[in-house]
Amino acid sequence: MTKVVKFGGSSLADAEQFKKAASIIKAEESRRYVVPSAPGKRSSGDTKVTDMLYQTYDLAERGGSFTKALADIKARYDEIIQGLGLDLSLDDEFRIIEDRFANKAGRDYAASRGEYLNGCIMAAYLGYEFVDAAEVIRFDEDGMFDPQATAKLMRKRLSKLDHAVIPGFYGAYADGTVKTFSRGGSDITGSIVAGAIKADVYENWTDVSGFMVADPRIIDHPESIETITYRELRELAYMGASVLHEEAIFPVRKEGIPINIRNTNDPEASGTWIVESTCQKSKYVITGIAGKKGFCSVNIEKELMNSEIGFGRKVLQAFEDYGLSFEHVPSGIDTLTVFVHQDEFMDKEQQVVSAIHRLADPDTIDIEADIALIAVVGRGMKSTRGTAGRIFSALAHANVNVKMIDQGSSELNIIIGVANQDFETAIKAIYDIFVTAAI
Repeated sequence: MTKVVKFGGSSLADAEQFKKAASIIKAEESRRYVVPSAPGKRSSGDTKVTDMLYQTYDLAERGGSFTKALADIKARYDEIIQGLGLDLSLDDEFRIIEDRFANKAGRDYAASRGEYLNGCIMAAYLGYEFVDAAEVIRFDEDGMFDPQATAKLMRKRLSKLDHAVIPGFYGAYADGTVKTFSRGGSDITGSIVAGAIKADVYENWTDVSGFMVADPRIIDHPESIETITYRELRELAYMGASVLHEEAIFPVRKEGIPINIRNTNDPEASGTWIVESTCQKSKYVITGIAGKKGFCSVNIEKELMNSEIGFGRKVLQAFEDYGLSFEHVPSGIDTLTVFVHQDEFMDKEQQVVSAIHRLADPDTIDIEADIALIAVVGRGMKSTRGTAGRIFSALAHANVNVKMIDQGSSELNIIIGVANQDFETAIKAIYDIFVTAAI
C-alpha cells in the first residue's frame, strides 16, 4: 500500500507539531510521500508564515526596507530547526530569497517559499528526498494547471524514490517561473501527487478530526461525518465547508482514490473518509449542512416569458457581459430569478439592470439584498420521503421565512435562501430536526 500524506499549516506550526507529524509518518511504512504546508499560527494571536511572506514582498515591491521582516520569517524557521535538533542551515536559501525579492520575482514566488522552506526542513528531519514542486507540477502558458504534463513529470521523478517530500501550494511554468494555486492549495498538491502515482489513499492531516455535519461555530459540538462522497463534499465545500480545498477532489476522483481527513493532534481518531461511492448508509438522512451569507436576488418578470425562446440566455448574457457569475437561477412561468454574490454585484447593478432591459425587455426587475444560501446535502435524501417538508416545517417552527428553494435533479442537495439575519437560526433548526432529534 502507498499513501500520500499532506500536513496543514497548524500541523507544522512549530517543532512540537513537526514531531507529531513525523511520528505519524513513521508509524506506517505505507506513508511514503509527504506534502507539507507553510507554518501556520502557533497561537490565536500569531501570524501565518505565508501572510508574513506576502507582507515582506509588498515592502520589497514598494522599494522599502524588508530586511527586518525577512529576518523575522527566518527566525520562525530557525526556531523549528533548533527545536528539532537538526544540523541544518537555511542561510543560503534566505540569501537567494532576499535577492529574488529585491529583483521583484513576484508574489507567487514569495508566497511559495513558505512551503518550500518547510519542505526542506521536513525532508532533513525524516531523511527523505526533497523534490521541488516547481520541477514536477506544471502550469500552462495561460496559468492553468496542466494535469498531463504534471503526471508525466511526477511519475518519472517519484518512480525512482521510495520516500519523498514535495512542498504544497505551488508549481511552475515551463520556463521555471513559480506559480501558486489559490490559498489552501497544498490540499491540491497532495491530491495531484496521489493521483499521479495512483496511491491507495490520500491522507490529509489537519487540526480537526474530519468533517462535521454543521459548522461548529454555529452548532456546539456537531456530530462528525464518517463517510462522505466526492459529490456531497463538492456541494458542501462550495457552500463554505472549508476543511479541504474544494479543487482537491478532482485529481483523486479521476483515479478513484479515497481521501482520509485526519487530526494531527488526535491521530487515533479515524476521521472522515471521502469516497467516490459507497453502500454505507449515512448515520442521518442528511450528510451535512453548509451555507454562506451575502447574496442578492435579481427577480425578472415578463408575461409569457416561458414561450419566448432564448429569454434566459439574454438575461444571463447581461451578467456575463459585466463579468458576473450566477449561483442559482430558479424560475416560474413568468419569472426568472438570478442569485449572485452581493459584493461583486453592487458596483455593477445598474449597468446589469440596463443590459437586461436592453437585451430581454422585461416588464419589471426587482432586486433584494442580504440573502443567505444554505445547502442541505445527503445521499440519503433520495430514498427518504418528506425531506423538503421536514426542512420547511423546522424553519417555520423557528419563524424563518424561506425566500427560495432549489433542488437539483440528482436529489443530492436542497438549496434554501433565507435572510442573512436568519442564517444561524435556520442552520440550527435544520440540524435539530435531522440530527439532534435522531440521536
